[in-house]
Amino acid sequence: MTASQKSIVMKFGGAAVSSPERFLEIAELIRRRINENITLVVVVSAMGDTTDELIALAHKVHPNPPSRELDMLVSVGERISISLLAMALSKLGLDAVSFTGSQSGILTDEAHTDARILEVKPQRILNALAGNKIVIVAGFQGVCPKTGDITTLGRGGSDTTAVALAAALSAHHVEFYKDVEGIFDADPKKIPAARKFEQMSFSEALAITKAGAQVLQPRCIEIAQLNSIPLWVLPFEDASHQKSNSMGTWIGKSECKSNSRPQHPVFEKR
Repeated sequence: MTASQKSIVMKFGGAAVSSPERFLEIAELIRRRINENITLVVVVSAMGDTTDELIALAHKVHPNPPSRELDMLVSVGERISISLLAMALSKLGLDAVSFTGSQSGILTDEAHTDARILEVKPQRILNALAGNKIVIVAGFQGVCPKTGDITTLGRGGSDTTAVALAAALSAHHVEFYKDVEGIFDADPKKIPAARKFEQMSFSEALAITKAGAQVLQPRCIEIAQLNSIPLWVLPFEDASHQKSNSMGTWIGKSECKSNSRPQHPVFEKR
């Protein structure tokens, strides 16, 4: 990592990592981005419906499983994804290292299954970046320093992981690779005439997500706004196949200035 390199966080959701072939596609996309003189931290979700399947498995054993043990179980999904992506990058000859949430220094409160990020201490990430490694982080999880227990961040928590890491690392922006073309004013699957936003303000994005749009977790938008970090929602299919016909949706791009960031990163309060 050199002073001239711009750092970004790339986040891939469950649909983007739904099969072994997808990990190889992501690895190719990452290789292309590295050639742009970019320093990358990559956050991934669990594969496809893995989290839902693990929750269902838990309920087959216990109708109301203890929340601590549920976190222990469901956090496995992202660990599978990070290791497979590191393997895919190794196949391309790229030096990558995977970290869990706790290894990445994501510190949370003790609210199992719906924890809030209190602080991020990314020293292991910084050391790996200094060694010119691609860093892959498990989304959706952290560790409570008070108890030492693994915690998870609730539905869509990998989005929040990505933005919190961007704040801690002073990244230029976060790119979210989704199974949609961007953010629309209505569900395009139900309303073909729905209009896609090219750009949105943070407040507009918060309003539409809190109203039910499930493109991003509202908490990640709040952290981005507090830390002046632009967010870019992109279609994975277009990016992985090098199509440029859809540029997705930028959130907060016009609002964020480099000198408007707080002196210290701001995370979450309950």
